[in-house]
Parts: sequence; structure tokens; C-alpha cells
Amino acid sequence: MIALLVFAVVLFIAILISELADRSVLSAAALFLVAGFVVGGGMLNWVNIQPQNPVVQQLAELALFSVLFTDGMRASARDVISAWKLPGRALLFGLPLTLFATALLAHYFAHVSWIAAFLIGAILSPTDPVFAAAIVGREEIPRRLRFLLNVESGINDGLALPIVLALLSVASHEGISFLHLGGELIWGILLGIAIPWAACRLDSSRFFGIAKPYQPLFAFAIGLLVLAVARLTNGNIYLAAFAAGITVFTMRPDLRDEFHHFGELIAELLKLAALLVFGALISREFFFTGLGTGDYIFALLALVFARPVALWIALWGSPLDWRERLTAAWFGPKGFASVIYGLLLLNSATPNSPHLFHLIAIVIGGSILAHSSTDVVIARWFADHDAKMKAESS
Repeated sequence: MIALLVFAVVLFIAILISELADRSVLSAAALFLVAGFVVGGGMLNWVNIQPQNPVVQQLAELALFSVLFTDGMRASARDVISAWKLPGRALLFGLPLTLFATALLAHYFAHVSWIAAFLIGAILSPTDPVFAAAIVGREEIPRRLRFLLNVESGINDGLALPIVLALLSVASHEGISFLHLGGELIWGILLGIAIPWAACRLDSSRFFGIAKPYQPLFAFAIGLLVLAVARLTNGNIYLAAFAAGITVFTMRPDLRDEFHHFGELIAELLKLAALLVFGALISREFFFTGLGTGDYIFALLALVFARPVALWIALWGSPLDWRERLTAAWFGPKGFASVIYGLLLLNSATPNSPHLFHLIAIVIGGSILAHSSTDVVIARWFADHDAKMKAESS
């Protein structure tokens, strides 16, 4: 009950300052993360949350699923196919480059084994720009840049999962079936396409009709069906979520319009709750005394070097100008996917898992604070540049 009270109070404060946050570097995501650390094991210990609690992982999974489902509705299948080159560069080159760069930094600065280093790299390589709403949701940002970040973040969570599971199996000396993991990915995508397609076909038949007040709930029900079936049949729920969002928008753009505001609110509430819980899981002992200087150097370089350099290389020679490449390279907060994968690591038999978890937590926390406090600034940068160009041309 204390956790619920804390969430309610922080949510109330976040709403009160939301207008100021839209015009400044303040961020609701950062507020909930810091609040979780303060009331949890980091400082006051009012909220005692254990990582082994299944509620923790279920909340994070629900949050990420809802975000990917709503993000998938930002682009139709035709858009993804016609504009695949930029996201393809980020996924096929940027993701593995980020993984290897992060692993090298972890090994040489945090002094962890090569297996642990690549595990950390795999956990931190997926990008989740769900905290940078000003980037993916504002018209000032070039559409191709918003599309690149949206598609990349939707797909790379699921692509990183089998790598994480394989490395966890090696680190904890457990067996793994790569065929099984590949089947989960493919099955997740198929479910994300088939269930929304069947639902939209039923709605279009002459036997059924949805009353106006229930139309926003139809897409919500589709999302729940996809989540439940994927969970029961061992499909990858993250690729299923993103594929389902794209399928709904492709077949019924009107459903996306009806669901948009309702879905965004649900995703935002789940996201903020997950951030509060994640902040509460960070240990004060590890934060202040358990991590050495090399660990903090690694966290800083993982944030400002690994992803930016990797994506800058991946996008070299693309149609993006230097402002767009710089923005794409900078943004990519380590969010819900990395949180979930970090929890998998913490609950595994991997040697030294608490230390590895807190290394990951420092990077995630720093990423959220850095990226969610610079999105408005960069959005204004693009707006000012466009205004200047229009003034000069006239």
C-alpha cells in the first residue's frame, strides 16, 4: 500500500509540473526513477521490493508490451517496407557494433570476464526511445528520423532477447536450443500479424459492429489477445506487440485514431510505474561503495561513446544530414527491454550477477536522466533551424 501511495503522490506531482516539463529539461521519467531510488533500497527503504518478486518482471513486461504496441501503430506495413533502409542500417550494423563496443568497455574498464562483458553488451544494446517523447512525437523533428528511431526501437528489443538468453545460458552453464529461440521470434511475429488481421476481418463482416464508445477498446482487446496467446504459446511478446501495432494501423487506420489517446495514457502509466519499481531496486551499498572507479568510467563511456559512435558509423553515407545523424546516434535510452533483461540476469545463476546488474542499472539510470532531459532541447534545435532556413529563403 505504501508503494501505491508513493506512486500516487509522484504521479500527482508529475501532472502538476507537466506543462513546465514540456518547456524545459524536466522529465516525468527522471522524476519517477529518482523517486523510486529515494523511497526504495537506495535511501529511505520505505518500499521494500525484491527483484525475485514476479510482479516486478510482469509489470516491466506489460509496460514494454504496451509501449511497443502503441509505437507500432505509428507506421503501417507499407511505410516499413518502403523506408526500410535507415532502420535496417541501425539494426544490422548499429546494434552489433553497439554490443561489441559496450562489451569491450565492460571488459577493460569494469574488469569483468568476456562472457559477462558480452552479456552486458547484449542487455544494453537495444534502444528504447520511449522517454524521448519530444523526438518521436513532435512534428519539428524530421519524419524520417522519427521513423528510424521508432522502427529500430520496436524491433531490436526482440532481436536482442535470444542473444541475451544464449549468453545467460553460457554464463550460468545451462543448456540452450537456438532453434527454439528462433522459433519464438518467428512465432511472435506471426501471432502479431494473424490475430489483428483476424480481428479486423471480423469487425468488417456484416454480422458484427462496434458501438462508438467501445471503439477505443477494440484495439486494446486485440493487444490483450496478442499478449495472452504469445505468452501461452511461448512466442516473443515484444516482436508480437510491435507487429500487432503495425498490422492494426495497416488494416484499420481509424482504429489507431480511436485508440491513440487511450493507449498512450495506458502505456505512460505502466512506464512510470515500472520506472518507480526499477529505481527502488537499486541498492545504496552498490551505488555508493560496491562499484569502483572503473565501473563508473564504463557507465559513462557506454552512455556517451558506445551507441553514438556505433550508430554514427552505421548511418555514414545515409541521406540523413549531420544534425539527424547526431540526434539518432545520441538518442536510444536503455529502457524497459534492458530493465527486463537485467532482471533476468539478476535472477539467473550467473556468477557475480548483483554486481553486473548494478553496472547495467547505472547505465540505464544515467541514460534516462540524460536523454529524457535533452529531448525538448533538441526538438527546439530542429524547430529553430527550420525557422531560420525559412526566413533566409524568404
